[in-house]
Amino acid sequence: MQTTLVDNLRELDESRQTLKHLAQHDTLTGLPNRALFSDRLSQAVTQARRSRGRMAILFVDLDGFKGVNDHHGHHAGDWLLTQVAERMVSCVRAADTVGRLGGDEFVVLLASIEKEQDAVVVAEKIRVALKEAFEGEGLSLRISASVGVALFPDHGESEVLLSQSADQAMYQSKARGGDCVVLAT
Repeated sequence: MQTTLVDNLRELDESRQTLKHLAQHDTLTGLPNRALFSDRLSQAVTQARRSRGRMAILFVDLDGFKGVNDHHGHHAGDWLLTQVAERMVSCVRAADTVGRLGGDEFVVLLASIEKEQDAVVVAEKIRVALKEAFEGEGLSLRISASVGVALFPDHGESEVLLSQSADQAMYQSKARGGDCVVLAT
């Protein structure tokens, strides 16, 4: 009977951990979702403010993603999003966070940077990585990305202002034809 109780408690704990993971992660890509990313952003801003450091947030929107779904179907689009997530994660440090806000919108938190150029270099690395063909599932797909970059404290001293600045910079990138990195002003 004791073993059964221990087994039941273990199962309950595993179920709680699974539910917590599902509540905080995108089900398709496994990346942090909006809620978890927001929490990490808040922590990073607090830490940067406390240490008088710098950090950055990148908004990444895929150019031409709708065409993938329209021409190849949603299965291909889902596969592409998982591949994009993997490539983006490979472009950042373990201490950084890549999240998916939904659809084809991703965000990157660079929790600690020395100078503006550090964030721009990572943004360019992501942009270039996403231009390479995605091969698999019997497909060869090409997309590009519009990336907006905002720095703390330069472009905002709160999570909301930083997010708005990065979002506006990303839309400026889109307005320039996409496939480029724009630093917030």
